Amino acid sequence: MVDFHKRILFSDEAHFWLNNYVNKQNCRIWIEANPQMSVETPLHPEKLTVWCALWAGGIIGPYFFKNNEGHNVIVNGDRYRAMITNFFNPELNNHDVQELWFQQDGATCHTARATIELFKDTFGDRLISRFGPVN
Repeated sequence: MVDFHKRILFSDEAHFWLNNYVNKQNCRIWIEANPQMSVETPLHPEKLTVWCALWAGGIIGPYFFKNNEGHNVIVNGDRYRAMITNFFNPELNNHDVQELWFQQDGATCHTARATIELFKDTFGDRLISRFGPVN
């Protein structure tokens, strides 16, 4: 398939801590000497979770996970499906999705049976996901 890579929507969430904490999994700092320092962080710092999808045609998002009161919340299956229904699918109406594939990772909220069925309604067999048509 020519230019298949241009027809995949790559999607994921990222967490942004609101207390100046840097997630070392996403950031590497290389120095020549050990700084001999430690950084204290709260056990459960406040964070913001952001979702977006990228493809050759542009970016869909960002989407900020917040509750009805506007407070930052973590992603669960119900919130992820609400984002798909209320944000992602309406955004897709601005694009020709007949040729697009959707890709997501294997997070539990992404692979719940109800979530997979919701994506199949839009993408059919063009879903790349754990427990999806293309694993």
